[in-house]
Amino acid sequence: MAPRYSKDSKASELVQEFADNIKGKVILVTGTSPGGLGALYCTAIAKASPSLIILTGRTAAAIQKTADEIKVVNSDVKTQLLIFDLASFQSVRKAAGEVNSWKDVPHIDLLVNNAGIMAVPYGTTEDGFERQFGTNHLGHFLFTNLIMDKILASKTPRIVVVSSVAHRTNPIRWADYNWSDGKTYQRWMAYGQSKTANILMAISLAQKLQRKGLQAFSLHPGIFLTNLSRDLDFNAPDGGMSDLTAAETFMGTKYMHPENAYLVDSEEQVIATHVFCSFSDDIQGHNGKYFHECHVADEANEEVYSWATSAIYADKLWTLSEKLVGQEFKY
Repeated sequence: MAPRYSKDSKASELVQEFADNIKGKVILVTGTSPGGLGALYCTAIAKASPSLIILTGRTAAAIQKTADEIKVVNSDVKTQLLIFDLASFQSVRKAAGEVNSWKDVPHIDLLVNNAGIMAVPYGTTEDGFERQFGTNHLGHFLFTNLIMDKILASKTPRIVVVSSVAHRTNPIRWADYNWSDGKTYQRWMAYGQSKTANILMAISLAQKLQRKGLQAFSLHPGIFLTNLSRDLDFNAPDGGMSDLTAAETFMGTKYMHPENAYLVDSEEQVIATHVFCSFSDDIQGHNGKYFHECHVADEANEEVYSWATSAIYADKLWTLSEKLVGQEFKY
């Protein structure tokens, strides 16, 4: 018998199935510019009438287009724009302060940390951290914790962190997370480090806040050509992926072999796990877990790697992250 949920699960069908859990919810999603998974996700769940979707991005013009698309899908769904840059702690703090000041939004039922950058040339954030680690992890770490009181004010608080199967390309580089100022930089391995961090963050959130009712999950969404791939040269003979193959070969993953390469998913498939982890009641017994194709990832089948499942590493990363953002969060 086929599993109830799988790679073939469709987002639209899941939205219908979980409609009662979506209706009336206040949902904040990072990274909602058109052409990305965040925008696809928001327009998909809008059909089930959440009460408010808070859209974030670096420019109002971009995310206003997503707000307009939501209005077309369901004119009853309210939207609110929140402009900030995850690569700037100052910007993150300002945005969190804005959220916390909203008297008409007393709680946030669901936070989806979806924004990110992928395989970019070496560079640093405003605060001096390698861009992928700083944007994909540290910015989200700081923002999430600064608005935690709003999240915990919900009757059903949940946080979903969008990671990637590409976490396989690197664990956390504890002694060199900044890649020796670019001297040791490999863009896919740096992306892998940031995605490992996403998974470990969900583990820590579940460990620290489950007693307060928080559910936290991480996930691999699937493979889909979005604006996330803007730094890939698809006109190159290898599609701009030779350094990914080099990273796979260095790490010795099964994905170094062409027959194990992932196929591109459809729009319906690529946000299905987003929807599943956001609204399924069946996964509450798997708090902190990483999901792959709408199921708990299988370590034996290399869907998740050991460096991303360690509670010890999760706690170590939390402590490092507090140090790097300059603030402790004790729960």
